[in-house]
Amino acid sequence: MASDIGYVQYVVDQIKTTGTITYKKMFGEYLIYVNSKPVVMVCDNTAFVKMLECIKPLMENAETGFPYQGAKEHYIVNVDNSEQLTNIVTVLEKNVAVPKKRHRQRGSGKE
Repeated sequence: MASDIGYVQYVVDQIKTTGTITYKKMFGEYLIYVNSKPVVMVCDNTAFVKMLECIKPLMENAETGFPYQGAKEHYIVNVDNSEQLTNIVTVLEKNVAVPKKRHRQRGSGKE
């Protein structure tokens, strides 16, 4: 089941004070970026964040799950608790790197 854009907008509204927020649709699901850094994955209308040491104290009682088949286990965040979500996203934004752009490889040139 793909995520609903309304749910993604709700998550974005909950973290709007954390920086410049954008999101990208990928395979029916969404990745939310703060200051160009990927911080929240939305799959099946559930918000996931990576299980990183920097947020472990904030996620002590959090549920965990797999955003998609073959994915590593992630924390599931309660998007209705704006204050906690903002704290989590703020810490993640400080500890996650901006992804490096990948260059597409063109044909090998052999014809």
